[in-house]
Amino acid sequence: MTKGPMHRWVTLLAAGLLLPAAAQAHLVSTGLGPFYDGLSHFVLTPEDLLPALALALLVGLNGALAGRTTLFVLPAAWLAGGLIGLAWPTTASVPALTIVSFLMLGAMVAADLRLRLAWSIGLAVLLGGVNGYLNGSAMAVAKLGLAGLAGIVSALFVAVALAAALAVAQRAPWARIVVRVAGSWVAAAGLLLLGWSLRAA
Repeated sequence: MTKGPMHRWVTLLAAGLLLPAAAQAHLVSTGLGPFYDGLSHFVLTPEDLLPALALALLVGLNGALAGRTTLFVLPAAWLAGGLIGLAWPTTASVPALTIVSFLMLGAMVAADLRLRLAWSIGLAVLLGGVNGYLNGSAMAVAKLGLAGLAGIVSALFVAVALAAALAVAQRAPWARIVVRVAGSWVAAAGLLLLGWSLRAA
């Protein structure tokens, strides 16, 4: 893997941060309290769930070390971003970030891209920090606070652990292809979102 293409992908993902729009929190009340409201928010929000799963599959395909490292780095970055969002919430969201993250991470899984550990960590910090900040802002607006954020991070940890472990365990070529197909579906979802956004514009 050369530095040039990876640098371009990370630049594209960061560029998505420059296109704010109205916030959509998609909060669902479970009736069980803020923690479970936050947990359900993550599980029922494709903008958060799918990129996290795609990253988990990507690092899982890159081996156990990358999977274990991301398992802790991604939730930690998500929590840090969330705490900032709780303290200084925003009413803006970044729909372009969703499209870019779907396309980029999905394509990387589909291509079975080999990453250095530093790149895996960088992607986890970037995805976790940005999405965590937006989630923290949503929790602040919804008055769910730290308990809601804890629910999100807990659900994230479990999802990443399961997805990364699944990918790491795939040794047979056909099994790795199945994981790569899952990544292509995420990329396809990004293409659908891109087409929808262009149609609406």
